[in-house]
Formats: sequence, structure tokens, C-alpha cells
Amino acid sequence: MKLTILSTSDTHGFVLPTNYVKRQQDLPFSLAKAKTVMDAQKAAAPGPVLTIENGDWLQGSPLAYYVAKISRQPEQLTQIYNAVGYDAGIIGNHEFNYGADYLRQALATLNYPTLNANITRDGKPTFGAPYQIFKRDGVKIAVLGLTTSYIPHWEAPKNIAGLQFQDVITTAKYYVPRLRQQADVVIVAYHGGFERDLRTGQPTERLTGENVGYALTQIPGIDALITGHQHRQLAATVNGVPITQPGYRGEAVGKITLTLTPTTTGYQVTDSKAVLVKAGASAASEAIVDVAKPLNQVVETWLDQPLAKVQGDMRIRDPFAARVHETPYIEFIQRVQMASTGADISGTALFNNEGRGFGATITMRDVVTNYIYPNTLAVLRLTGADLKAALEQCATYFSLTADGQLTVTPRFERPKPQHYNYDMYQGIDYTLDIRQPVGQRVTKLTYHGQPVTAAQTYDVAVNQYRAAGGGNFAMFGPEKIIRENQKDMTELIADYLKVHPDLEAVADHNFTVLPSM
Repeated sequence: MKLTILSTSDTHGFVLPTNYVKRQQDLPFSLAKAKTVMDAQKAAAPGPVLTIENGDWLQGSPLAYYVAKISRQPEQLTQIYNAVGYDAGIIGNHEFNYGADYLRQALATLNYPTLNANITRDGKPTFGAPYQIFKRDGVKIAVLGLTTSYIPHWEAPKNIAGLQFQDVITTAKYYVPRLRQQADVVIVAYHGGFERDLRTGQPTERLTGENVGYALTQIPGIDALITGHQHRQLAATVNGVPITQPGYRGEAVGKITLTLTPTTTGYQVTDSKAVLVKAGASAASEAIVDVAKPLNQVVETWLDQPLAKVQGDMRIRDPFAARVHETPYIEFIQRVQMASTGADISGTALFNNEGRGFGATITMRDVVTNYIYPNTLAVLRLTGADLKAALEQCATYFSLTADGQLTVTPRFERPKPQHYNYDMYQGIDYTLDIRQPVGQRVTKLTYHGQPVTAAQTYDVAVNQYRAAGGGNFAMFGPEKIIRENQKDMTELIADYLKVHPDLEAVADHNFTVLPSM
């Protein structure tokens, strides 16, 4: 007998094949295309099939933002996910972005169970059962749900108040042996990724506990491991365990096939295979399109609302160049952050390479497709030493090619793009000289024309993720936050534009990266 396990992960509310930069797109991803793949795989499967949604589905797309912030009716989104036909779902870290109450409302409207063992309140799992045992053709299949325990390092405290995030490995070691006694097959669905090279086991990132997929494969008794979080496309066998990670926004479906052999007590896994099935070339499932269509029409209209006019050019044509030379779009975001917090130093990032800045007319579509995260703002009180250390960390984003040309350091692009971990600052003047050794690249740093001193304190506005130390900015942290603005950054941008409906595209080029392009 063969058991097929199909999974999606990190769909982020992209239910239709569009990133909403413009109307009527057919891009190579979406929940709708992933469903087409899953339906075909189910039809072709030689035996029982189990389908799992592996987290990060509630936040990410403009459609998901509209549901959370404008309509405030999570069932508008969950009814679309209900149409896929999942057997189980997992909690992702971005599920908490709109608060635990909104998450609970959303989960209550799903037609499939949510599983999570390591997020607890008063010692008990609080978002669904820790696991479920499914019976398919006489086979008992246990699915254990786990979520990266690193969430408190990023999430706004109010969104996770009263929750405990237990260690993933400790939790798995507790449950897996018990599930082995109850089931023929044990599947771990983990919203987290891999901290080590899949072949060599060598660390590929700081071992913070954010991603522990490799360590999970070393726990005896796991027959299959489904992963996510890193947005990587992976299918392999690691330490004898088949693993998948199906990318981002429904661009692929993870498929693990287990060969089951009957025994005197049930079934035993005797062979396995892991592959990814790309979804991009598939047609969007009509079942998803039909359910999503009324909401999508409302969202498209909302996105086309004009908010302001621009004199000059705030467009981004080259994302790399926009990180080397300040653009009017980045300076605009800094001005919004400073106006919203009262700080006169601000740090922000160009989060990915899809943002295109603002044209002559700014619409809500422009706002939400450029500023893609539901960030709130925090003001940190930092020493000059902290500020310089943050800039030194930002400087590691750049490297030099063999012929001395500026380029992106590979770890910021692979295995997962992390452009959001390079910040640019306003309110200070600074130079990053990438020709210098790491840790010695800040060659100029002044505030109001005076050198920044190590002991002096400075108030700096950044998003909540960064303020809490997200991106391994160890010089930041919750203990250094002196005030916050609890409004979503997208709302703050829209509010700012209402007050300033006529913008001038300006950039004071307060930072320099050497060697210049």
C-alpha cells in the first residue's frame, strides 16, 4: 500500500494568482493553482491521501489584509481555504500578526482541525489538539503539529499575551514515542525550516531555535516531516526521513509517498519518496476562484482608491540600487515613521524585490503592495554603541565580487531571501565602506552634524519586528522600547497621505555605501 501526503505552506492569503500590483494577473502561484495540483494528485494516487496546510495562511496578501483590517470578517478568507479540502492545518508564526483573538475567530470557521502541540497557555495546548490520528484504509496515521518557538522574538507582546512557546525538539521527543504506540505512521507537520545543510549537517544559520528541521529528523520514530517558514523549495530524505518544503504563495505542493507493508500488528513504512509538484503552470481551480470572486472584486476596487499625488519620481526601478542610494520612496517611509512616533531617527527596509515605489498617483494598491507586512512601530532608546552596531550588522548585507564590485552577500538571498534584514536610516548621516573588514565598515556616523558617541542615547523608530531583535539584531530588544504606535503601518501611511495629499519626491542622500555603483 502507498500513502500519499500532500501539503502546502506559507500561502500567505494569496488565494488567486496575483500579487495585486495590477489587475488581471496570472502569476505562477496561488492557493487556487495548488488545489488544482492536489486534486490531480489525489485522483492519481494509488492509495490513501492525507492533505495538510502547514501554516502562514492568515496574513500576507492585500486580500488577507482587507479581511483582517477592513471587513474584519475572517470567514471571508477561511471559506476559501475550506474549499481546498484539507484534512488538517498547522499554526504559522504570521497567524499571530493580527492578534490571538482574530486568530481564534478564524480558526473557529475552518472546516478542518488545527493541530499544535507546543503553543500553550497554563501548560496546555491552546490552538487545537496537539495531534490527531486519522484512519485511512485500515492504516492509523498520526499527525503532530508544531510551530517555530521563536515567535516571541518578533511578535508584538499584546498579540501573544499569556502564551508559552515550548521548545519544538523537547515537545517532539515527548509526543513521538507516544504516537508510535498508537499509530502505524507518524507525520510531523512543523511550521519551521532547516538550520543545517541537508547533506552535511553543517549549520547554515545561527542556531537560535527558529528553525530545527534537521534536529527533528534525528528524533527516532518520525516517518515523514513537512516543513515551511523559510519559503524554500525542498524535497529530500534527511537522516532517513522524507521531508518537503513547498516554497511560498502556493508555488508548489509537497508530496511524500510512503510505502506501507502489513505486519502482524498493523503497517510499517518500508520505503519513501519526497518530491515537489510545481503549481505555476496549472490552471486556477474553479472551486477556489468561484468562492473568492466576490471578495476579490471588492478588494480590487478598494485597492484602486486614490490617496495622493506625487510631484517628481518615487518609483523603484532597481531594488539593489535603491539599497545603495537612498530613494524618495524610502525617505517617504522614514518620514511617516518619524511623524507617527515623534522620533527624529528612523530605520526601515525595502522588504523585497517586488516593490515598485509610487507613481504619479498613489493608490491603496501602491501602499499595500510596497509595504507588505502588518508592522506596528516602536521607538527604541539606543546608545550610540547600539546604533553603530546595528549599522555594522546592516553593512554585512553587502560584499565585494572578485573584481571589487558591490553585491549582495549570498546569505541574504539564499536559502531564503532576507532583504528585509537590511535597514536604511534617516535622521543620521553615515557611510558604510564595504572595502573594510566586517565590524569596521561604519566610517562616518553623525547626528545633527555631531559625531555619534558610544554612551549618548538616541531615540530611534523602527518596526516592531526589528525593535524586538528580529533578524538577529541582538543590540535591540523589548527592554529598550520606550513607546509604541499600535496602528498598523499601512494605516499610518494612508493616514499620512490624507494629511499630505500632494507629495514632493525628495531624498537627502544621508547615507553612502562604498564603493559606490
